[in-house]
Amino acid sequence: MKPRLLMRIAALFVLIHLIGHSFGHFSWKETTNPAKQEVIKQMTGPRFEFMGAMRSMGDYYEGYSLILFVVYAMSIALILSAAGYADSNHDIARKVLTPIGIGYVAFGIIEFLHFFPFAASMSLGAGALIILAIFLNG
Repeated sequence: MKPRLLMRIAALFVLIHLIGHSFGHFSWKETTNPAKQEVIKQMTGPRFEFMGAMRSMGDYYEGYSLILFVVYAMSIALILSAAGYADSNHDIARKVLTPIGIGYVAFGIIEFLHFFPFAASMSLGAGALIILAIFLNG
């Protein structure tokens, strides 16, 4: 398999992750489970001062989640950009993709430990494909 194709598949994995993340982001407060409803109420109700701003834990949870939208979209753009010039500029592509590949492997490990297998498999898959593309590209 050509490195360019591997990078495009990795970008697709990140896109799938982004789509899944959007479902989770926009529905995290919707539940019929009374225990979960109480946790959500406590996360979104009480506000505390954090470094000069009044926020709830739910505000922080949503903020971090929104930051991930940007990270995933930026990653997709960088991976596809690097795929576009991987044949002509191996060194630049490698320098751009190495931290992204390692980062997605790290995301996958964290997601296995703290979230769920599907998210982890998308991140690990993207990271592994990027790292493989780097080695195949020379």
